[in-house]
Amino acid sequence: MALCLKQVFNKDKTFRPRKKFEPGTQRFELYKKAQASLKSGLDLKAVVQLPPGESINDWIAVHVVDFFNRINLIYGTMSEYCTERSCPIMSGGLKYEYRWQDDSKYKKPTKLSAPQYMCMLMDWIEMLINNEDIFPTRIGVPFPKQFQQVCTKILTRLFRVFVHVYIHHFDSIINMGAEAHVNTCYKHFYYFIREFSLIDHRELEPL
Repeated sequence: MALCLKQVFNKDKTFRPRKKFEPGTQRFELYKKAQASLKSGLDLKAVVQLPPGESINDWIAVHVVDFFNRINLIYGTMSEYCTERSCPIMSGGLKYEYRWQDDSKYKKPTKLSAPQYMCMLMDWIEMLINNEDIFPTRIGVPFPKQFQQVCTKILTRLFRVFVHVYIHHFDSIINMGAEAHVNTCYKHFYYFIREFSLIDHRELEPL
């Protein structure tokens, strides 16, 4: 299994370039702390809890970027199975359809294929997490007032990637022997958003 995962989930298959934390920064230290907790085999419910004395916005920022990297990697691995032909609509089964809106090119909710939606989503998140006005990295620069609202929107849309992958491509995940990895990533994501009430419970209904 470990060999299979190493072959399947490698950095060359990310859908978008990984976002890295700058060594020596508070975020980098928080990221290392979070990764150490994950690898120690602790209960995931405990892993997501805010460490004593740490800023909740820094903790959320670290996780949003990390989840972007992880889900980016999962979808990058799955993207060859998710095509315009196989997935002409971005959906989660017959009941849920997700339309794209970004107040830029798509000012109204627009029906897109799953691959188009994923491209728009990853580009949009990458733009936000690289924006110093929203995700400040310099010491002493405060987070904007709407920071958690922005993170809620990012995480809500990332959740839709899980919905699509689980409902439409889980056979491929099983065939690659990667279901344990994807399941762990999903559980980590789920416990985190529930810990800080970051996604409306109605959005969680598909899974």
